[in-house]
Amino acid sequence: MSARTPTDHGRMLDALDHEVELLVRSADTVPPETVVPTCPGWTVGEVVRHVGSVARAASGWLREGQAPRDWRRAPAAGQTPQAYLRDGVSALRDLLAAHGPAEPAATWWDTDRTFGFWRRRMLHEVTVHRVDVERAAGPEPSPIADEVAVDGVDEAVNLWFGHRLGRMGVTGTRPAAVAVDTAGRRWLTHAGPDGAVVVGGDGAPAGPDDRVDAVVSGAVTRVYLWLWGREGPGSVTVDGDDDAVAQMWALLRLATR
Repeated sequence: MSARTPTDHGRMLDALDHEVELLVRSADTVPPETVVPTCPGWTVGEVVRHVGSVARAASGWLREGQAPRDWRRAPAAGQTPQAYLRDGVSALRDLLAAHGPAEPAATWWDTDRTFGFWRRRMLHEVTVHRVDVERAAGPEPSPIADEVAVDGVDEAVNLWFGHRLGRMGVTGTRPAAVAVDTAGRRWLTHAGPDGAVVVGGDGAPAGPDDRVDAVVSGAVTRVYLWLWGREGPGSVTVDGDDDAVAQMWALLRLATR
């Protein structure tokens, strides 16, 4: 565990293996052209290939020390999306397992330039899209471990809302502070014309109420998937200004698209 993640990095590779197996198993049950409702315009085959490409991008960052240029390389002739995914994740996992999570590595987040960044980033990439494919295949998605979900909340709020929006030059239209409370933690997000800032989420229990416009709370898995746009508004509890929460949610959609 580090200041950048509430979850032990040592368990992330095992969790990644588990999530990849769930994703492949679900993709095997439906035709690759099956539509994925939570990824508009994408099919199951395209989602699986995308995850395989992201794994190759991560490997490229680690090997080349910068953003790779050919990470969207197409599968080999006759290679299924699932095989393409497995090959990409296997190569990345070997790289990650050969280095401690605290070792320096190139990333796209100045706050965390370590191999641990990629353990975490790939785990959540696979988990979110595993839920997409399972829902497209029909059955209720497999459970997400609470430890993975709370780390995913932290990543969604700090990396995507707190960092990615600024890199994109995207701002809110009005000043608003929204707290996210789950699993005994609190993240306080500020958004407005001057940019986005996040405070907290460092393991301290949700303490005395800060001055906020709204509080989003609920079971940690629900909050995780809601932040990623995979659950509707009824899956979390909103106390306060609905418009402030709507702005936060809309900004996250831009950051994570």
